Amino acid sequence: MPKLKTHRGAAKRFKRTKNGKFLRGKAFKQHILSSKTTKRKRGLRGTTTVADVDARKIARMLPYK
Repeated sequence: MPKLKTHRGAAKRFKRTKNGKFLRGKAFKQHILSSKTTKRKRGLRGTTTVADVDARKIARMLPYK
């Protein structure tokens, strides 16, 4: 069986936790920030876990992570 290739785009965006879940950054904080409230921008900081539905797809893209 050949080695599997890691999806490089996914490798840059997701990180696996010790429990096997995936972390992702939050969306909507790149540009046009002046129209967004401070409270909303503060809520978009940091990371959150990936939904279980999508986690299986990501696990397939990151076989060795």
